[in-house]
Amino acid sequence: MSTKNFLFVNRKAPYGTVYALEALEVVLISAAFEQNVSLAFIDDGVYQITKGQNSKATGMKNFSPTFRALGDYDITKLYVSTESLAERGLTVDDLMELTYEDADDDYAEKPSIILVNREEMAAMMAEQEVILSF
Repeated sequence: MSTKNFLFVNRKAPYGTVYALEALEVVLISAAFEQNVSLAFIDDGVYQITKGQNSKATGMKNFSPTFRALGDYDITKLYVSTESLAERGLTVDDLMELTYEDADDDYAEKPSIILVNREEMAAMMAEQEVILSF
């Protein structure tokens, strides 16, 4: 099987629908099949990786801790739209600390979140072979 560049675009808030949870499940499955997986968080999708999520009012399980396992699946590129953050009054400090161990750097912890503007996001999307939007 050949490796492809997959980009999963997360546009929905984490709770209230099944889109965010199902996207995360598909991401993990794709990575398990050794595909080159990246995630993009745009629009309300930026809420999926904010700190201190409480989903009790929605009746849904808080799945946000699962994002911390992405590095274990070699998913190390999480692109976050700076415009989407700003439009929601958020900054990078409002996001979870998502890191991975870089084998090329003696297992040093590296941040997975990459802040990009709309132009950079468009350029990165143009490099992908498969884009799935949730």
